[in-house]
Amino acid sequence: MSALETRTKLLSAALKLVREEGYDATSVDDLCRAAKVTKGAFFHHFASKEDLAVAATQFWTQVTGDAFAHAPYHGFEDPLDQLIGYVEFRRELLKGRSLAEFTCFLGTMVQEKYAASPSIREACLAGITTHAATIEEMIRAAKARHAPRASWLPQSLALHTQAVLQGAFVLAKAKQGPKIAAECLGHLRRYLETQFNRTRKRGA
Repeated sequence: MSALETRTKLLSAALKLVREEGYDATSVDDLCRAAKVTKGAFFHHFASKEDLAVAATQFWTQVTGDAFAHAPYHGFEDPLDQLIGYVEFRRELLKGRSLAEFTCFLGTMVQEKYAASPSIREACLAGITTHAATIEEMIRAAKARHAPRASWLPQSLALHTQAVLQGAFVLAKAKQGPKIAAECLGHLRRYLETQFNRTRKRGA
């Protein structure tokens, strides 16, 4: 196994285990077992579990960023359709997946470590804001076309979409299922439509 493969296995194990069990409940031994590597291999790549966690936020941002960059909503010409398509794409990602598979690694970890680990908190914030910036691009273009006189800022609305998503994931964990998260995303879609003065088609 190459050094890159070993590192990737450890990062992938972190994404899986932290979302399933939480950061504190996941030990270095757990990560090594899940990745099928030795403890020596772990410490060859990472100085500590915290060091791995920070690297994993960057890995998560890259992996999910690639997935969203190729998502079907980019095929719409109208940026508002792209934005609504993004929300619907997020709702589709809830279907047929476990809580650990559809919830956010960054949101899961920052809720747990925001006070105890500034480095993890800052890394999670960087990942969340990086994704929000891609949504901001759509919002900015949609605002210019559909609501140029609106007083709200695209960046603020982009962060609001992420706040709804993270809150939806927390509720899904509390209720042990995706139904409430899907309902929250439905409300988010309707809210976005009001901000761009779009009348929703009957039955849509």
